[in-house]
Amino acid sequence: MKDLNNILEKYARLTVEVGVNLKEKEGLIITTTTEGLPLSRLVAREAYKAGAKHVEISLNDDEMTLMRYKYGNKNVFESFPEWKITNIRDIYEDNYHHVFIISPDPELLKSVDQEKVTISQKTQSTAMAPVMKYRMTGITKWAIVAVPSVGWAKSIFPDDTDEVAVEKLWDYIIKATRLDHDDPVVSWKKHDDNLKKYEKLLNDSDFLKLKLEGPGTDLEVYLAEDHHWIGGSNDDMHGVPYMANIPTEEVFTTPHAYKVNGTLKATKPLSVHGNLVNNFGFTFKDGKVVEFFAEEGYDILKNLLDSDDGAKRLGEVALVQDDSPISNTKILFNNTLFDENASVHFALGRAYGYSIKNGTTMTQEELDKKGANYSLIHVDFMVGGPELQITAYRKNGEEVQLFKDGNWTV
Repeated sequence: MKDLNNILEKYARLTVEVGVNLKEKEGLIITTTTEGLPLSRLVAREAYKAGAKHVEISLNDDEMTLMRYKYGNKNVFESFPEWKITNIRDIYEDNYHHVFIISPDPELLKSVDQEKVTISQKTQSTAMAPVMKYRMTGITKWAIVAVPSVGWAKSIFPDDTDEVAVEKLWDYIIKATRLDHDDPVVSWKKHDDNLKKYEKLLNDSDFLKLKLEGPGTDLEVYLAEDHHWIGGSNDDMHGVPYMANIPTEEVFTTPHAYKVNGTLKATKPLSVHGNLVNNFGFTFKDGKVVEFFAEEGYDILKNLLDSDDGAKRLGEVALVQDDSPISNTKILFNNTLFDENASVHFALGRAYGYSIKNGTTMTQEELDKKGANYSLIHVDFMVGGPELQITAYRKNGEEVQLFKDGNWTV
Protein backbone atom coordinates (compact mmCIF):
# COMPACT_ATOMS: atom_id res chain seq x y z
CA MET A 1 0.00 0.00 0.00
CA LYS A 2 1.25 3.46 -0.92
CA ASP A 3 2.37 5.66 1.96
CA LEU A 4 1.13 3.32 4.70
CA ASN A 5 3.67 4.80 7.10
CA ASN A 6 2.07 8.24 6.71
CA ILE A 7 -1.33 6.69 7.44
CA LEU A 8 0.05 4.95 10.54
CA GLU A 9 1.57 8.20 11.77
CA LYS A 10 -1.81 9.92 11.45
CA TYR A 11 -3.48 6.94 13.14
CA ALA A 12 -1.04 7.05 16.06
CA ARG A 13 -1.54 10.77 16.62
CA LEU A 14 -5.33 10.33 16.44
CA THR A 15 -5.20 7.45 18.93
CA VAL A 16 -3.16 9.42 21.48
CA GLU A 17 -4.69 12.89 21.07
CA VAL A 18 -8.34 11.99 20.50
CA GLY A 19 -8.58 8.33 21.59
CA VAL A 20 -7.08 8.24 25.08
CA ASN A 21 -6.34 12.00 25.07
CA LEU A 22 -3.16 11.31 27.00
CA LYS A 23 -1.87 14.06 29.28
CA GLU A 24 1.54 14.82 30.73
CA LYS A 25 2.71 12.45 33.50
CA GLU A 26 0.07 9.84 32.65
CA GLY A 27 1.13 6.32 31.71
CA LEU A 28 -0.04 4.22 28.77
CA ILE A 29 -0.46 0.50 28.27
CA ILE A 30 -0.89 -0.76 24.70
CA THR A 31 -2.51 -4.16 24.21
CA THR A 32 -1.82 -5.13 20.62
CA THR A 33 -1.79 -7.97 18.14
CA THR A 34 1.31 -8.88 16.17
CA GLU A 35 -0.23 -7.10 13.16
CA GLY A 36 -0.56 -3.98 15.29
CA LEU A 37 3.11 -3.71 16.28
CA PRO A 38 4.05 -1.07 13.66
CA LEU A 39 1.18 1.13 14.85
CA SER A 40 2.03 0.37 18.50
CA ARG A 41 5.52 1.77 18.10
CA LEU A 42 4.17 4.99 16.62
CA VAL A 43 1.53 5.25 19.37
CA ALA A 44 4.33 4.92 21.92
CA ARG A 45 6.25 7.70 20.18
CA GLU A 46 3.22 10.00 20.21
CA ALA A 47 2.57 9.15 23.86
CA TYR A 48 6.07 10.15 24.88
CA LYS A 49 5.76 13.34 22.84
CA ALA A 50 2.57 14.06 24.82
CA GLY A 51 4.50 13.71 28.10
CA ALA A 52 3.81 10.08 29.04
CA LYS A 53 5.75 8.88 32.06
CA HIS A 54 5.99 5.34 30.64
CA VAL A 55 4.55 3.18 27.86
CA GLU A 56 4.02 -0.54 28.46
CA ILE A 57 3.08 -3.09 25.81
CA SER A 58 1.10 -6.34 26.04
CA LEU A 59 1.12 -8.64 23.01
CA ASN A 60 -1.60 -11.00 21.78
CA ASP A 61 -1.00 -13.41 18.90
CA ASP A 62 -3.72 -15.35 17.07
CA GLU A 63 -1.52 -18.39 16.45
CA MET A 64 -0.66 -18.62 20.15
CA THR A 65 -4.33 -18.28 21.04
CA LEU A 66 -5.30 -21.01 18.59
CA MET A 67 -2.62 -23.37 19.94
CA ARG A 68 -3.99 -22.95 23.46
CA TYR A 69 -7.50 -23.91 22.39
CA LYS A 70 -6.36 -26.77 20.16
CA TYR A 71 -3.90 -28.42 22.53
CA GLY A 72 -4.72 -27.15 26.02
CA ASN A 73 -6.65 -29.40 28.39
CA LYS A 74 -10.11 -28.20 29.41
CA ASN A 75 -9.01 -27.66 32.99
CA VAL A 76 -6.54 -24.93 31.97
CA PHE A 77 -9.51 -22.78 30.95
CA GLU A 78 -11.10 -23.03 34.38
CA SER A 79 -8.64 -20.65 36.04
CA PHE A 80 -7.22 -17.23 35.23
CA PRO A 81 -3.76 -16.08 36.36
CA GLU A 82 -4.05 -13.92 39.45
CA TRP A 83 -0.90 -12.04 38.48
CA LYS A 84 -2.63 -10.75 35.35
CA ILE A 85 -5.44 -9.25 37.41
CA THR A 86 -3.02 -7.76 39.92
CA ASN A 87 -0.86 -6.38 37.13
CA ILE A 88 -3.61 -4.56 35.26
CA ARG A 89 -5.17 -3.27 38.50
CA ASP A 90 -1.81 -1.88 39.65
CA ILE A 91 -1.27 -0.28 36.24
CA TYR A 92 -4.68 1.41 36.31
CA GLU A 93 -4.15 2.53 39.91
CA ASP A 94 -0.87 4.14 38.85
CA ASN A 95 -2.68 6.51 36.45
CA TYR A 96 -2.15 4.48 33.29
CA HIS A 97 -4.61 4.54 30.42
CA HIS A 98 -5.24 1.84 27.84
CA VAL A 99 -5.05 1.55 24.05
CA PHE A 100 -6.28 -1.66 22.42
CA ILE A 101 -5.10 -2.37 18.87
CA ILE A 102 -7.19 -5.21 17.49
CA SER A 103 -6.91 -7.33 14.32
CA PRO A 104 -9.65 -9.90 14.86
CA ASP A 105 -10.12 -13.05 12.83
CA PRO A 106 -13.90 -13.61 13.19
CA GLU A 107 -13.57 -17.35 12.59
CA LEU A 108 -10.31 -18.03 14.44
CA LEU A 109 -11.90 -20.46 16.91
CA LYS A 110 -14.49 -21.98 14.60
CA SER A 111 -12.83 -25.41 14.53
CA VAL A 112 -11.99 -25.77 18.25
CA ASP A 113 -13.95 -27.34 21.10
CA GLN A 114 -16.62 -24.73 21.87
CA GLU A 115 -16.89 -25.89 25.47
CA LYS A 116 -13.35 -24.60 25.98
CA VAL A 117 -14.36 -21.24 24.50
CA THR A 118 -17.39 -20.99 26.79
CA ILE A 119 -15.43 -21.93 29.90
CA SER A 120 -12.63 -19.51 29.03
CA GLN A 121 -14.99 -16.61 28.38
CA LYS A 122 -16.80 -17.06 31.68
CA THR A 123 -13.60 -17.60 33.66
CA GLN A 124 -11.91 -14.53 32.20
CA SER A 125 -14.98 -12.30 32.55
CA THR A 126 -15.42 -13.29 36.20
CA ALA A 127 -11.75 -12.79 37.01
CA MET A 128 -11.48 -9.43 35.24
CA ALA A 129 -14.71 -7.94 36.66
CA PRO A 130 -12.92 -6.07 39.50
CA VAL A 131 -10.65 -4.25 37.04
CA MET A 132 -13.32 -3.61 34.40
CA LYS A 133 -14.85 -1.07 36.78
CA TYR A 134 -11.91 1.25 36.12
CA ARG A 135 -12.92 1.61 32.48
CA MET A 136 -16.67 1.37 33.09
CA THR A 137 -16.67 4.22 35.62
CA GLY A 138 -14.30 6.67 33.94
CA ILE A 139 -11.26 6.14 36.16
CA THR A 140 -9.24 4.82 33.23
CA LYS A 141 -9.40 6.34 29.74
CA TRP A 142 -9.32 3.79 26.94
CA ALA A 143 -9.50 3.57 23.17
CA ILE A 144 -9.95 0.73 20.69
CA VAL A 145 -8.54 0.99 17.16
CA ALA A 146 -8.07 -1.68 14.50
CA VAL A 147 -5.60 -2.77 11.83
CA PRO A 148 -6.16 -5.56 9.28
CA SER A 149 -5.14 -9.17 9.67
CA VAL A 150 -5.21 -11.70 6.84
CA GLY A 151 -7.93 -13.74 8.55
CA TRP A 152 -10.13 -10.70 9.07
CA ALA A 153 -9.58 -9.36 5.54
CA LYS A 154 -10.26 -12.75 3.92
CA SER A 155 -13.52 -13.11 5.86
CA ILE A 156 -14.72 -9.98 4.02
CA PHE A 157 -13.01 -10.53 0.66
CA PRO A 158 -12.68 -14.33 0.35
CA ASP A 159 -12.08 -14.32 -3.41
CA ASP A 160 -9.05 -12.02 -3.26
CA THR A 161 -5.44 -12.90 -2.53
CA ASP A 162 -4.23 -12.26 1.01
CA GLU A 163 -2.36 -9.14 -0.07
CA VAL A 164 -5.25 -7.65 -2.03
CA ALA A 165 -7.77 -8.44 0.73
CA VAL A 166 -5.62 -6.72 3.37
CA GLU A 167 -5.12 -3.67 1.15
CA LYS A 168 -8.87 -3.43 0.49
CA LEU A 169 -9.61 -3.63 4.22
CA TRP A 170 -7.03 -0.92 4.90
CA ASP A 171 -8.84 1.32 2.39
CA TYR A 172 -12.13 0.89 4.24
CA ILE A 173 -10.55 1.41 7.67
CA ILE A 174 -8.88 4.59 6.42
CA LYS A 175 -12.22 5.98 5.21
CA ALA A 176 -14.12 4.94 8.36
CA THR A 177 -11.54 6.53 10.67
CA ARG A 178 -11.14 9.69 8.56
CA LEU A 179 -7.44 9.01 8.07
CA ASP A 180 -7.85 10.16 4.47
CA HIS A 181 -8.48 13.71 5.77
CA ASP A 182 -5.63 16.22 5.87
CA ASP A 183 -5.83 16.41 9.67
CA PRO A 184 -7.85 13.54 11.18
CA VAL A 185 -7.54 15.03 14.67
CA VAL A 186 -9.35 18.19 13.55
CA SER A 187 -11.92 16.16 11.61
CA TRP A 188 -12.66 13.96 14.61
CA LYS A 189 -13.13 16.94 16.89
CA LYS A 190 -15.66 18.38 14.42
CA HIS A 191 -17.39 15.00 14.20
CA ASP A 192 -17.51 14.83 17.99
CA ASP A 193 -19.14 18.27 18.11
CA ASN A 194 -21.85 17.04 15.72
CA LEU A 195 -22.59 13.95 17.82
CA LYS A 196 -22.75 16.16 20.91
CA LYS A 197 -25.66 18.06 19.30
CA TYR A 198 -27.71 14.84 19.25
CA GLU A 199 -26.53 14.04 22.77
CA LYS A 200 -27.84 17.40 24.00
CA LEU A 201 -31.13 17.05 22.16
CA LEU A 202 -31.81 13.63 23.66
CA ASN A 203 -30.73 14.60 27.17
CA ASP A 204 -32.82 17.78 27.09
CA SER A 205 -35.84 15.75 25.94
CA ASP A 206 -35.63 13.29 28.86
CA PHE A 207 -37.66 10.64 27.04
CA LEU A 208 -39.44 7.92 28.98
CA LYS A 209 -39.27 5.14 26.40
CA LEU A 210 -38.54 4.19 22.79
CA LYS A 211 -40.60 2.14 20.34
CA LEU A 212 -38.70 0.30 17.58
CA GLU A 213 -40.47 -1.15 14.54
CA GLY A 214 -38.98 -2.97 11.56
CA PRO A 215 -38.81 -6.42 9.94
CA GLY A 216 -38.96 -8.89 12.84
CA THR A 217 -38.75 -6.05 15.37
CA ASP A 218 -41.59 -4.67 17.47
CA LEU A 219 -40.01 -3.58 20.72
CA GLU A 220 -40.89 -1.22 23.57
CA VAL A 221 -37.84 -0.08 25.54
CA TYR A 222 -38.15 2.02 28.67
CA LEU A 223 -35.03 3.99 29.52
CA ALA A 224 -33.33 3.70 32.90
CA GLU A 225 -34.13 6.32 35.52
CA ASP A 226 -31.74 9.27 35.29
CA HIS A 227 -30.33 7.85 32.07
CA HIS A 228 -27.71 9.97 30.30
CA TRP A 229 -27.13 9.95 26.55
CA ILE A 230 -23.53 10.05 25.31
CA GLY A 231 -22.50 10.84 21.75
CA GLY A 232 -18.91 10.62 20.58
CA SER A 233 -16.44 11.23 23.38
CA ASN A 234 -16.88 10.24 27.01
CA ASP A 235 -15.54 12.23 29.95
CA ASP A 236 -13.32 10.59 32.54
CA MET A 237 -13.81 11.21 36.27
CA HIS A 238 -11.89 14.49 35.94
CA GLY A 239 -13.96 15.75 33.02
CA VAL A 240 -11.29 14.98 30.40
CA PRO A 241 -12.85 13.79 27.12
CA TYR A 242 -11.66 10.62 25.39
CA MET A 243 -12.93 8.59 22.43
CA ALA A 244 -13.29 4.95 23.48
CA ASN A 245 -14.06 3.69 19.98
CA ILE A 246 -12.45 4.87 16.76
CA PRO A 247 -14.57 4.89 14.66
CA THR A 248 -17.81 5.87 16.38
CA GLU A 249 -21.07 7.21 14.98
CA GLU A 250 -23.33 6.39 17.94
CA VAL A 251 -25.31 8.22 20.60
CA PHE A 252 -26.07 5.73 23.37
CA THR A 253 -27.66 5.37 26.78
CA THR A 254 -28.96 2.78 29.26
CA PRO A 255 -32.23 0.92 28.69
CA HIS A 256 -34.21 -0.16 31.74
CA ALA A 257 -33.13 -3.70 32.55
CA TYR A 258 -36.62 -4.73 33.70
CA LYS A 259 -38.83 -2.80 31.26
CA VAL A 260 -38.24 -4.15 27.76
CA ASN A 261 -40.99 -6.05 25.94
CA GLY A 262 -41.45 -7.40 22.43
CA THR A 263 -39.39 -8.84 19.61
CA LEU A 264 -36.00 -7.73 18.34
CA LYS A 265 -34.28 -9.09 15.21
CA ALA A 266 -30.62 -8.56 14.39
CA THR A 267 -29.79 -7.20 10.95
CA LYS A 268 -26.10 -8.14 10.86
CA PRO A 269 -24.08 -11.18 11.98
CA LEU A 270 -22.33 -11.19 15.34
CA SER A 271 -18.82 -12.50 15.98
CA VAL A 272 -18.48 -14.10 19.42
CA HIS A 273 -15.05 -15.36 20.45
CA GLY A 274 -14.06 -16.36 16.94
CA ASN A 275 -17.47 -17.72 15.93
CA LEU A 276 -20.22 -16.16 13.83
CA VAL A 277 -23.87 -15.97 14.89
CA ASN A 278 -26.18 -15.12 12.00
CA ASN A 279 -29.89 -14.44 11.38
CA PHE A 280 -30.83 -14.27 15.03
CA GLY A 281 -33.33 -12.51 17.26
CA PHE A 282 -34.96 -12.35 20.69
CA THR A 283 -38.27 -12.06 22.48
CA PHE A 284 -38.19 -9.98 25.68
CA LYS A 285 -40.63 -9.98 28.59
CA ASP A 286 -40.11 -7.63 31.52
CA GLY A 287 -36.60 -6.97 30.29
CA LYS A 288 -35.48 -10.59 30.01
CA VAL A 289 -34.87 -12.76 26.95
CA VAL A 290 -37.54 -15.48 27.14
CA GLU A 291 -37.09 -16.84 23.60
CA PHE A 292 -34.38 -16.59 20.97
CA PHE A 293 -33.42 -18.07 17.60
CA ALA A 294 -30.36 -18.22 15.38
CA GLU A 295 -30.02 -19.86 11.97
CA GLU A 296 -26.25 -20.06 12.45
CA GLY A 297 -24.41 -20.25 15.77
CA TYR A 298 -27.40 -21.15 17.97
CA ASP A 299 -25.26 -22.87 20.61
CA ILE A 300 -22.81 -19.96 20.63
CA LEU A 301 -25.65 -17.54 21.32
CA LYS A 302 -27.15 -19.85 23.95
CA ASN A 303 -23.83 -20.04 25.80
CA LEU A 304 -23.54 -16.26 25.67
CA LEU A 305 -27.02 -15.81 27.15
CA ASP A 306 -26.19 -18.36 29.85
CA SER A 307 -23.09 -16.42 30.97
CA ASP A 308 -25.02 -15.08 33.98
CA ASP A 309 -28.45 -13.66 34.85
CA GLY A 310 -27.63 -10.23 33.44
CA ALA A 311 -26.59 -11.64 30.07
CA LYS A 312 -30.27 -12.08 29.18
CA ARG A 313 -30.99 -8.37 29.69
CA LEU A 314 -29.97 -5.23 27.82
CA GLY A 315 -27.25 -2.85 28.98
CA GLU A 316 -27.08 -0.37 26.10
CA VAL A 317 -29.18 1.15 23.33
CA ALA A 318 -27.30 3.13 20.67
CA LEU A 319 -28.71 5.24 17.86
CA VAL A 320 -26.81 5.30 14.56
CA GLN A 321 -28.46 6.40 11.35
CA ASP A 322 -28.34 4.17 8.29
CA ASP A 323 -26.84 7.01 6.25
CA SER A 324 -23.47 6.86 8.01
CA PRO A 325 -19.95 6.63 6.55
CA ILE A 326 -19.55 3.01 7.61
CA SER A 327 -23.01 1.92 6.49
CA ASN A 328 -22.42 3.61 3.16
CA THR A 329 -19.40 1.38 2.46
CA LYS A 330 -22.03 -1.34 1.85
CA ILE A 331 -19.75 -4.01 3.29
CA LEU A 332 -20.04 -6.12 6.41
CA PHE A 333 -16.85 -5.76 8.44
CA ASN A 334 -17.45 -8.90 10.54
CA ASN A 335 -16.25 -6.83 13.47
CA THR A 336 -18.38 -5.11 16.09
CA LEU A 337 -16.17 -1.99 16.33
CA PHE A 338 -17.12 -1.12 12.75
CA ASP A 339 -20.46 -2.83 12.20
CA GLU A 340 -22.05 -1.31 15.32
CA ASN A 341 -21.30 2.13 13.87
CA ALA A 342 -23.24 1.30 10.73
CA SER A 343 -26.42 0.53 12.60
CA VAL A 344 -28.70 1.11 15.56
CA HIS A 345 -27.66 -1.48 18.10
CA PHE A 346 -28.20 -2.88 21.56
CA ALA A 347 -25.87 -4.65 23.96
CA LEU A 348 -26.64 -7.72 25.99
CA GLY A 349 -25.17 -7.51 29.48
CA ARG A 350 -23.57 -4.82 31.54
CA ALA A 351 -24.59 -1.15 31.43
CA TYR A 352 -22.01 1.61 31.55
CA GLY A 353 -22.03 3.51 34.85
CA TYR A 354 -21.33 6.78 33.08
CA SER A 355 -24.57 6.55 31.08
CA ILE A 356 -26.51 7.10 34.31
CA LYS A 357 -26.39 10.55 35.93
CA ASN A 358 -23.81 10.31 38.75
CA GLY A 359 -23.69 6.59 38.02
CA THR A 360 -19.91 6.33 38.36
CA THR A 361 -20.22 7.04 42.10
CA MET A 362 -23.09 4.59 42.71
CA THR A 363 -22.95 1.08 44.10
CA GLN A 364 -24.24 -1.76 41.95
CA GLU A 365 -27.37 -1.93 44.11
CA GLU A 366 -28.04 1.76 43.50
CA LEU A 367 -27.52 1.32 39.76
CA ASP A 368 -29.88 -1.66 39.77
CA LYS A 369 -32.61 0.47 41.34
CA LYS A 370 -32.22 2.90 38.45
CA GLY A 371 -32.65 0.02 36.00
CA ALA A 372 -28.99 -0.30 34.96
CA ASN A 373 -28.12 -3.91 34.20
CA TYR A 374 -25.14 -5.79 35.64
CA SER A 375 -23.39 -8.69 33.93
CA LEU A 376 -19.94 -10.06 33.28
CA ILE A 377 -20.50 -9.53 29.55
CA HIS A 378 -21.22 -6.57 27.28
CA VAL A 379 -21.89 -7.72 23.71
CA ASP A 380 -23.23 -5.40 21.01
CA PHE A 381 -25.51 -6.62 18.23
CA MET A 382 -26.94 -4.67 15.31
CA VAL A 383 -30.64 -4.11 14.60
CA GLY A 384 -30.70 -1.04 12.35
CA GLY A 385 -31.32 -0.61 8.65
CA PRO A 386 -33.34 1.37 6.10
CA GLU A 387 -36.66 -0.07 7.31
CA LEU A 388 -36.28 0.78 11.00
CA GLN A 389 -38.61 3.33 12.60
CA ILE A 390 -38.01 4.71 16.11
CA THR A 391 -40.53 6.74 18.10
CA ALA A 392 -39.70 8.32 21.45
CA TYR A 393 -42.28 9.05 24.14
CA ARG A 394 -42.15 11.83 26.70
CA LYS A 395 -43.47 11.34 30.22
CA ASN A 396 -46.64 13.25 29.28
CA GLY A 397 -47.33 10.79 26.46
CA GLU A 398 -46.20 13.08 23.62
CA GLU A 399 -44.68 11.20 20.68
CA VAL A 400 -41.54 12.30 18.82
CA GLN A 401 -40.34 10.42 15.75
CA LEU A 402 -36.56 10.04 16.03
CA PHE A 403 -35.88 7.74 13.06
CA LYS A 404 -37.76 7.26 9.81
CA ASP A 405 -36.53 4.68 7.30
CA GLY A 406 -33.36 4.21 9.35
CA ASN A 407 -32.32 7.87 9.59
CA TRP A 408 -32.64 10.76 12.03
CA THR A 409 -35.71 12.97 11.58
CA VAL A 410 -34.74 15.53 14.24
